Amino acid sequence: MIVLKATQDKVLAVLQSVAGIVERRHTLPILANVLIRKTGGSLQLTTSDLEIQIRTTAELDGDAGNFTTTVGARKLIDILRTMPSDQTVSLESSQNKLILKGGKSRFTLQTLPAEDFPLVQEAATFGPSFSVPQKTLKELLHQVSFAMAIHDIRYYLNGILFVAEGKQLSLVATDGHRLAFASAILDIEVPRQEVILPRKTVLEMQRLLSDKEGAIDMQFASNQAKFSFEGMEFVTKLVEGKFPDYNRVIPKNHKNTITLGRTALLATLQRTAILTSEKFKGVRLNLEPGVLRVASSNAEQEEAVDELEIDYGGDAIEIGFNVTYLIDALTNMDQDMVQIDLADSNSSALITIPENATFKYVVMPMRI
Repeated sequence: MIVLKATQDKVLAVLQSVAGIVERRHTLPILANVLIRKTGGSLQLTTSDLEIQIRTTAELDGDAGNFTTTVGARKLIDILRTMPSDQTVSLESSQNKLILKGGKSRFTLQTLPAEDFPLVQEAATFGPSFSVPQKTLKELLHQVSFAMAIHDIRYYLNGILFVAEGKQLSLVATDGHRLAFASAILDIEVPRQEVILPRKTVLEMQRLLSDKEGAIDMQFASNQAKFSFEGMEFVTKLVEGKFPDYNRVIPKNHKNTITLGRTALLATLQRTAILTSEKFKGVRLNLEPGVLRVASSNAEQEEAVDELEIDYGGDAIEIGFNVTYLIDALTNMDQDMVQIDLADSNSSALITIPENATFKYVVMPMRI
C-alpha cells in the first residue's frame, strides 16, 4: 500500500511540524518514532514524549484505505533532507517495513507496531475554549519566555504562567531575579483559569506558531492544556505547584521615572557589559538630573563608563543590576521608547512601554 505520495517539501514540512519533541534516545525506543495513521484519504501523524503530544492531519496522496504503523521520525527527516525539494517521494508499506522512494533512491525502514505507541491520555474535562490570533500568542511568548528559569529546583519557575480571566490573557515568567508580564485581550469572557506550561512546551510552541492572524484555540484542564491551530493539536502536561503572586512583585507608584530611546540604552549597556566580570555581570547606573551614567569594572581593574543625556529631574540614584537581565528585556522588545521607574537603590526597577500597560518587566537590583 502506498501510504503517501507527495513532493519532498510537503512531506518534510508535515513531519517537522510534529517531530520537535522527539528525543533521539529514549528509554522507550518507540517514542523515537512517529505514529502514522491513514484513514481513507486522510493521514494523521502523531508524536509524543509522554508529557507532550503533537498531532497533525494532512492530505498527502497515496492509496485510500486504513493503515497504521510507527517509524523512526528523525531518520525519516534526515533522509528526506538529502533529497531535492521538488522531488516526488512515496512511502510504501511492505510486510513490517516502510519503503521510502524518491527518484532512483530507495530506503527500507524498520517499523514498530502502532498499538505499542503510548498516546497521552487526554483529560476528561477541559475548561471553556477561547482563542487569540497565533501572532498574538507568539508575541506574548516572545515577550516573557526569556525570563523563565532553566533548571530551578522550584520547578514551577521552569515554565510560563498562563492566566485567563474575563477578557484578558496574561503570561508571566520569572526566575526569582526578574519577572516578565505580558497580556492581550480575548474575544470572549472566560472564568479565571491559571496553568503553568512547562519550558519544553513553551519552546515547542514558539517553534510552531507563525505570524499569521489565524486563531489558536486553547483549553485548560487541571493537569493538561490543549492547543489547536492549522490542523494541529497540541496536548501537554502542566507543571504542578503554586506560582508566586506576581501582582505583589510588580512595583507600583515609583516616584522616579525616565523615558528614553530603547536602542540607545541597549547599545550603552552592550558596550559596558564587555568589561563586567564573567561571574557577576554587574553594571552601575547613576541617575542624575539630565544624565544617565552606566559604569562597569572587572577583576583586572578595567573600567567602562558611558553616558546618555535624558529628560529627567528626579532624585539622584545609584543602583546596580545584572546587565544581562537588562539586555534580555530590551532585546525582546521592539518599541522605540522604554520607560524605567525607580524608587531608590534597594528597590526593584520596573521597565515598561510608555502609555502601554500590556508589558511589564521587573528586575531586582544587585549589590556591586
